Amino acid sequence: MGALNGLKVLDLSRILAGPFCTQMLADLGAEVWKIEPPKGDDTRSWGPPFVRKCESGWEAAADGESAYYLSCNRGKKSLVVNLKDPRGQQVVQDLARQADVLVENYKTGDLARYGLDYASLSRLNPRLIYLSITGYGQTGPRAQEPGYDVAVQGLCGIMSVTGAPEGPPMRIPVAWIDLMTGLHGAVAVLAALQERAKSGLGQHIDLALFDVGLSAMVNLAQSYLLTGQLPERLGNAHPQIVPYGAFEAADGWFMLTIGNDEQYRRVCEAIGHLELWEDPRFQTNAGRVTHRAELLPRLEAILQARSRKEWLERFTQAGVPVTPVNNLAEALAEPQAQARGMCQQVQHPWLGTVPLLGSPLAHFSRTPAQVRAHPPLLGEHSAAVLAEVLGLSEQDLQSLEQAGAIVPGAPSTANQN
Repeated sequence: MGALNGLKVLDLSRILAGPFCTQMLADLGAEVWKIEPPKGDDTRSWGPPFVRKCESGWEAAADGESAYYLSCNRGKKSLVVNLKDPRGQQVVQDLARQADVLVENYKTGDLARYGLDYASLSRLNPRLIYLSITGYGQTGPRAQEPGYDVAVQGLCGIMSVTGAPEGPPMRIPVAWIDLMTGLHGAVAVLAALQERAKSGLGQHIDLALFDVGLSAMVNLAQSYLLTGQLPERLGNAHPQIVPYGAFEAADGWFMLTIGNDEQYRRVCEAIGHLELWEDPRFQTNAGRVTHRAELLPRLEAILQARSRKEWLERFTQAGVPVTPVNNLAEALAEPQAQARGMCQQVQHPWLGTVPLLGSPLAHFSRTPAQVRAHPPLLGEHSAAVLAEVLGLSEQDLQSLEQAGAIVPGAPSTANQN
């Protein structure tokens, strides 16, 4: 049983920030009703890669399931509901009466057209916790603009400090702000649930990608606020710690992360160059930061002379934090990843056994997060949820289906081939 067992989440979100938030809640035991339009969550069509079942398991195929969609929707129940139809709107309103939490990431004001905004639904269910995720929030001059992770990466400042010093601004390839917004959303929901236990009331949570991105600039933003000096683009280096970052050995790259002066002394000892410690310019972190241009080229030349394996062994024995720079195959094959359960499998009705990433929250002593079910097929649970939660009869479901308000069950079996 999960920590959030019994919690009912109405999920009107799509793409990544909202679905990542609700997947976390599902992993922790919540029942998540994923409301999708007839065409499905946008990420169902994002790819390749797409995969489908074959004799040996699954294979790449244009008509298969999207890897992107599979990455952030496990453990949910999919209902296809047409929000443009008044009867579809009524279905969602009725589900909202039963829900504890609603998560949505429509543009500011869009759901008011359907009577599905917080003001409308809180009158039906005063205990409802309603999380709105937008690009820029419900207020401010950009409130009406759509929000995309890459656009907000540009706006919040992270791209100005990402990449090589001589290169162009660079975005972080993973949708970093979307993911952190999903994490903030889950924390916000849990905080609101705790408060509701005291007051008996729900509330509206206004969460913006821009706010999250700006807050995540942490030490760089704080340094600017105090000094007025803009941080430089340093590639893999750290603005306030030296040496700290990626270094090249004779046959590959590794990360050396020196957190204090004693660790730096051990580095000098391990590489056989104590003169780099004895130089008074380099004996404190502040000195090493000030004189990075003198220190780093000397250190880099020494490290390029031996293999990565030798440096990893030497620094590990010296008690210096060091790791290889892995590709994804190497990262997933790490014994630590296996030991921590970060590689999971789930049975999928169309794909057979599908590998998925595990949850970092899987190590509670009593109620761990876990992969509880496959990412749902489009509309897989429409009929079952509406019958169980709202008490709709077979005749009711047929009437809604004929009207185009819902689609009960997966609309196609093409992917089973």
